[in-house]
Parts: sequence; C-alpha cells; structure tokens
Amino acid sequence: MINYEWLNGEQAQQQLAALCRVLTDCVAEGASVGFIDAADDKTIRDFWQAGIQAVAQGEKALAVARQGDEIVATVMVVMAMPANGMHRAEVCKLLVRPTARRQGIARTLMLMAEEYARRAGRTLLVLDTRSDDHAQGLYLTLGWKIAGQIPAYALSTEGVLDATTVMYKPLGAA
Repeated sequence: MINYEWLNGEQAQQQLAALCRVLTDCVAEGASVGFIDAADDKTIRDFWQAGIQAVAQGEKALAVARQGDEIVATVMVVMAMPANGMHRAEVCKLLVRPTARRQGIARTLMLMAEEYARRAGRTLLVLDTRSDDHAQGLYLTLGWKIAGQIPAYALSTEGVLDATTVMYKPLGAA
C-alpha cells in the first residue's frame, strides 16, 4: 500500500537520509534531475538541506509517497515566484525510486502537486523534463502542454547533452 503526505520543514529534516536515498537511486538509474553523479553524497545532501529550508520558509512544498515506512517518491512545488509570477508555480523533483515504479505513484504525486497549487491560488504550473523521456508522456496524459524544446540543455549521467522540453498546465480555480 502506498501512502502520500505533505511534509513540513521539521518532518522533512527528519527524513533527510530517506530523501537522499530517493534522489541517489534515481540519478544512479540515469534520471535527468540536475545531478550527474549518484556518488556525490555531499551535493545531494546539500540540495535536500536547501530544499528543506525552502519548505520550512514556505517557498516550496514537498510531498512524498511511502511504501510501508519507506519514502519511495517525492515531488516539490516551487511557490516562491517574482512579483509578476505570483499566479504560477513550478513542479520539480518528481522522483520515484526504480524499485517503486509502474504503480501510479508519479501520477498521484503530480495530481497532488496540481491540487496544492490550485488551492494556493495558482492558475498556471510549469516544469521542464528531458525531451522524449517517459516522464514527458506522463505529463501529456495529465493534460500538460508543450511550450517548446531547448536542444543540448542538460548533461546526462552518460555525458551526453540532452534536450529539455518546457511544459505548462493552466489550472482551474480552487
């Protein structure tokens, strides 16, 4: 059984090691999520420490999926936007450990992220994903639209420059 929850800063801090494991496992499998070395424990830990601080300050929201007591997936919603962008939020770090994939976890977390943003009064969500990645197909099935592609955007774990696809989804009112 999969359980889903939003974590506050204190709860997230208590789960730092588990959050690091999710990110490390995804990077080790080649996920294009801003990291290229799954063995770089310090960089991964520093990323989560900064993210947890942003959650504590209300700049980001963090949802997790648990299988039993173990965190197996995450998604973040970036709420901190410039003054001219307070109507939008960004979805990032949708991560599902390889051992927990193909169970609808990513879909559920995305729907939670959309509802969170909608309830916070946001009317537009944005994200970027590696072009032609399986995640892009998921987003399309959830009603996301493609704004465009940027070639040679991110270095992959294999040392190749991959294109990214920028996507958006208008949200209805809460």
